[in-house]
Amino acid sequence: MSDPVELGCELLENAEEESLTLSEAVDRLETITTDPHLTREILDTAVTRGIIAREDGLIRPQRGAFIRFESQVITKEGEFSCRRCGAGLSTGHFLELDSGELGPFGSSCIRKVTGRE
Repeated sequence: MSDPVELGCELLENAEEESLTLSEAVDRLETITTDPHLTREILDTAVTRGIIAREDGLIRPQRGAFIRFESQVITKEGEFSCRRCGAGLSTGHFLELDSGELGPFGSSCIRKVTGRE
């Protein structure tokens, strides 16, 4: 599996919103890990690298990157469980990031994870 810290930092770097609540950021990071210590490490590493700024309970992405659905989200047919909500899927949506692949997600959860919904 890909390094969860790298994957988490890249996921935060590609957040499309101007800001996220800490709860929203943690919800996305829980698609990578549910370990609170690892989640904190991802957030701290992202701050140290200048990927996000944390202030007043908000996470503010600093680089203005975003997920390109046409090239960075791929679909695969099969039997999957959504990594975010646990629903059964026949079509899985996967994020192809530089640090690795993240998924599968259902069609609505992929939009939530990428900030499109």
